[in-house]
Amino acid sequence: MSPDTDAVAEADRAAVEAQLGRAPRGLRAVAHRCPCGLPSTVQTAPRLEDGTPFPTLYYLTCSRLCSRIGGLEADGRMQEMTDRLETDEQLAAAYQRAHDEYLAERDAIESLGTQVSAGGMPTRVKCLHVHVGHALAAGPGVNPFGDEALAELGDWWRAGPCVPKDKSPASTTRPSD
Repeated sequence: MSPDTDAVAEADRAAVEAQLGRAPRGLRAVAHRCPCGLPSTVQTAPRLEDGTPFPTLYYLTCSRLCSRIGGLEADGRMQEMTDRLETDEQLAAAYQRAHDEYLAERDAIESLGTQVSAGGMPTRVKCLHVHVGHALAAGPGVNPFGDEALAELGDWWRAGPCVPKDKSPASTTRPSD
């Protein structure tokens, strides 16, 4: 899935601010929406407004999803995943491809002149939030650890919007199940 590359609507910007509890930095586009219609992942600029490099291209914004991923991290999933990279050649190759795609997408916007992507790619798993954001933005099959974490989390959106209705985009309607 490609992000909505037009200017970010004020309603989306307000929803992201409510989700994060602060103004978003480097916001370029909504990269994925949860089924309730709110942004769940945004695409950020490779450099922040002040010129600071920001290698995280896809930034997870849904507070409910972030909290649930935090639970996976606390349970030690990142170390388990990193350990599997050492023994599973196919997984390591898929993870390398995810890293390469991430860099290519970011560099197409602006090159940071580095092979550093985000989340520990391609040799370790450092942040599941990055991998889930990448998987949501790019779609299934691109980031193996993002896909794996999403499968483990199940229907994270079922409880409804993660921000109050007055902070969500006016055009949001919940799709029928």
